Amino acid sequence: MANRRKEARTKEKKTDWQERVVQIRRVTKVVKGGKKLSFRAIVVIGNEKGQVGVGVGKASDVIGAVKKGVADGKKHLVDVPLTRSYSIPHPSSGVGGGAKVFMRPAAPGTGVIAGGAVRTVLEMAGVRNVLAKQLGSNNPLNNARAAANALAALRTFSEVAEERDIPVENLYV
Repeated sequence: MANRRKEARTKEKKTDWQERVVQIRRVTKVVKGGKKLSFRAIVVIGNEKGQVGVGVGKASDVIGAVKKGVADGKKHLVDVPLTRSYSIPHPSSGVGGGAKVFMRPAAPGTGVIAGGAVRTVLEMAGVRNVLAKQLGSNNPLNNARAAANALAALRTFSEVAEERDIPVENLYV
């Protein structure tokens, strides 16, 4: 009986969304009275079932910046088609600012072979077997956005067959 009352009082709802902070950076703005400090948080949010988003939040404190980043990430969600082996259906590349990301599907048991922000984006999306390479810039924000861009460009066999107006079986010929 006492346990039920405690559960009812908790304000937090249980969700399947996970968030991971990629970077927190202290930024300054020069104003008339001196320098104004604020924090920028890059947050990747995903449900590990094929949805992922990259968000950026700025606030005068770290917690506020992370909250804003989570809200921004939910606005920029990308659906990721996953194969049976939790990989991607075909090779893909994406661009975000000066960063380029190249991804290839991998055999089961390979794991996520990627670095930095790209690894975080792939893990939050639920991809478990993939090869990825960052090219160009090593900026975490641009690399995370490039990874999300590459995942957004993925298409399934059924989508391609529908676009071409042919049955799925004819794709393999």
